[in-house]
Amino acid sequence: MENNKQPKKKNWFLPLMLSLVLSTFLVFIFVFSSSTSYSSHFYKTQVRKKKNNDVIPRFVESKLRISSVSTDPIPRLAYLISGSMGDGQSLKRTLKALYHPRNQYVVHLDLEASAEERLELAEFVRNEPIFGKVGNVRMIVRANLVTYRGPTMVTNTLHAAAVLLKEGGDWDWFINLSASDYPLVTQDGWFPNLALAKVRPDLLHTLSTIPRNLNFIEHTSDIGWKESQRARPVIIDPGLYSLHKSDVFWVPERRGVPTAYKLFTGSAWIMLSRPFIEFCVWGWDNLPRIVLMYYANFLSSPEGYFHTVICNADEFRNTTVNHDLHFISWDNPPKQHPHFLTTDDFERMVASNAPFARKFGRNETVLDKIDTKLLGCNADGYVPGGWLSKQGNTISDYLITNTTKPKPGPGAERLKHLITGLLTAEDFHAKQCS
Repeated sequence: MENNKQPKKKNWFLPLMLSLVLSTFLVFIFVFSSSTSYSSHFYKTQVRKKKNNDVIPRFVESKLRISSVSTDPIPRLAYLISGSMGDGQSLKRTLKALYHPRNQYVVHLDLEASAEERLELAEFVRNEPIFGKVGNVRMIVRANLVTYRGPTMVTNTLHAAAVLLKEGGDWDWFINLSASDYPLVTQDGWFPNLALAKVRPDLLHTLSTIPRNLNFIEHTSDIGWKESQRARPVIIDPGLYSLHKSDVFWVPERRGVPTAYKLFTGSAWIMLSRPFIEFCVWGWDNLPRIVLMYYANFLSSPEGYFHTVICNADEFRNTTVNHDLHFISWDNPPKQHPHFLTTDDFERMVASNAPFARKFGRNETVLDKIDTKLLGCNADGYVPGGWLSKQGNTISDYLITNTTKPKPGPGAERLKHLITGLLTAEDFHAKQCS
């Protein structure tokens, strides 16, 4: 029986194999001809697009552009004012001294502050009449845990910047301050008391005379001892995973410095343009994210993250002004913390022409002198100007009058002297990302 079945198997096997070979050959011809036809069609389409000057970009990044700067004659500023446990009252005082209806503000008390302290600040922001009328002050309700010297200070800054980009409308520069900072200039320079106006420069008027793409950030590539003590050690910030504040800690391993980009360092206090903030937050180039991951294990990362990003980005490295716009009193050589400023420092503060100063203790008497001599604060702590006129005895009796035409007094020359000196210095370009 086996001999009888064998020929039947051979009779169907050979035709099946020939059929498979033929089918495969026909499919190959069809695919090849279709591919050739498609390639020819694609080539002709591309030629037509080139003739119409409508070439499809080779890389997706080439579609992305830096946003244009505002053409509004008077700039708008976006402030982050941050604090920690016990800073609530200082933060409110700084906010009032900086307030102007054209600007945008984000305030943040980190998780080390008690729930009661954060709730009190939230109620202040919500119930203050002028804030409610203008709607330009926000509080980070879902507070972050910010570790001193840790990367959570950078992530908190980026968080606030993202909120301001999403909800803050149009603004031109982003400024980060703490509750221990205080302004030495007004936002709006007009004030009816000419005696005070002689010593009161104004910020918005002076900034209206300079390009909006400039970034004020003190920086240097000469990191010196910071390479061995900050760049090569690997630190962990507990604020990245814990709800309880503690200091950073070191791990035994050390690392080399990057070769893909160059490290820069400088002051943690910055005034950055909106296009650069968008670059850091939206990240159409991967550089901001790569550098952020590196600085996640870098000691005192706020003194290097933005500096390294801006000086390694071709679009922005020529927009830097090497100054942090602060008066700070340091030891020589500098220690970890600057001096607390007192009335003994007042004349040096004024002579610096800087718009901000730090570090101030809570309720330090020199703040009262700044309020009286430089800012002209009213009883509520706000700085009257062209935008605010008094018709009563409380802040609720004030009316917003003019926010588009700040009127600088003679003292505006002080701030103008600082900015002009920085931009016209012979070594201005030499100090950019050097």
